[in-house]
Amino acid sequence: MTQRVAIHGDLLDFTAEPAWGETESAAVRWRPDHWLLVEDGRIAAVQSEAPGLDWPRDEHAGRLILPGFIDTHVHSPQLDVIGSYGSALLDWLDTYTFPAERRYADAAVAAEGAALFLDALLAHGTTAAVVFPTVHKVAANALFEAAAARGMRLVAGKVLMDRHAPDGLRDDVLQAEADCRELIARWHGHDRLAYAVTVRFAPTSTPEQLAMAGRLCSEDPTLYMQTHVAENRDEVRWVHELFPEARSYLDVYARAGLLHARSVLAHGIWLDDADRAVLREAGAQIAHSPSSNLFLGSGLFDWRAAEAAGAAVTLASDVGGGTSLSMLRTMADAYKVQALAGQRLTAWKALHAATRGAARSLALDHEIGSLEPGRIADVCVWDWAAGAVGARRMEVARGLHEKVFAWMTLGDERCLAAAYVNGVRRHGR
Repeated sequence: MTQRVAIHGDLLDFTAEPAWGETESAAVRWRPDHWLLVEDGRIAAVQSEAPGLDWPRDEHAGRLILPGFIDTHVHSPQLDVIGSYGSALLDWLDTYTFPAERRYADAAVAAEGAALFLDALLAHGTTAAVVFPTVHKVAANALFEAAAARGMRLVAGKVLMDRHAPDGLRDDVLQAEADCRELIARWHGHDRLAYAVTVRFAPTSTPEQLAMAGRLCSEDPTLYMQTHVAENRDEVRWVHELFPEARSYLDVYARAGLLHARSVLAHGIWLDDADRAVLREAGAQIAHSPSSNLFLGSGLFDWRAAEAAGAAVTLASDVGGGTSLSMLRTMADAYKVQALAGQRLTAWKALHAATRGAARSLALDHEIGSLEPGRIADVCVWDWAAGAVGARRMEVARGLHEKVFAWMTLGDERCLAAAYVNGVRRHGR
């Protein structure tokens, strides 16, 4: 039987990438008081007139309707360590992250954690994500199973770490390759799931493991690759000591065959112009994680320099290094990071990076990221404000950008009214 729903509200998405600094942009598509018609999980039409009475209706008049957010870098097992005090990156991993991740060797813990994590994403308006589970195959399986049960678009893969990690979090090259191949055969391309060859970061993989990861990527160009790069100055120095033959941290991955159009590299703070050119040529993206960079004191990412070099930039929460799964809070922190660098990030540029821009960088813009007919109906409905302060700000806001910018900087998950995944309402109040 055909499943239908007509969602009514104020529709906002993008037809192209907004230019830097433009608060009036032709790339913004604003359709207030419109109906989004969803049939069998896909957007069938967008129209100003009400549909016929044969369409069940979800009435959200006066609310903001957006494509679901896409978080391009987030760690599913790290909810237990979010907001942990007092460490820079490398100490933070040893003190908080690795002990938490070790628990995911237990299948019951992995299943419970995956369900909690994905439901939390949806409760924050994120309907698709690129996710690090743990080194354990059972954790990757649990995450994929939970995403399939919710109909979510998810990119993930078993984490690779065969050195410089504690007992219970190391694999070896042969077993890791066997695990990856089994997981790829089971999950890659099934439902709305895709596999990412997942290198934790260069220091925790031997050259032999990096080479194995590169072989997996070369054998199947539809696979994604995710890792971290140039997040912290101490980390960069350590990579130079471990890989003295490489020109830069990024070059370690390039030499191993890990840079391509489906590579997602988190952070990328301490890159130079040569690195940015390599990213452009490869078609790889930087998953900018501003909340994490501020919280851990890692540094300030130069978005303008990356864009000027032609490197793609998307947005990521990086929980638990970041302090919220909310992409609204992530965008607000991205504004602050750019402001410290003397730049001004518009609401349009930030929103695009978390919706259509992320989808395009992941080669998924045919499926998600906009409110085009034919796209899968991953859609979120938002109140403009939560609380008296935000409501007052909306009353006096002038123009669409000012209103959206205030929502972006003052709002959070309390503003989320409903989240639809594949046309099914998965969260709401």
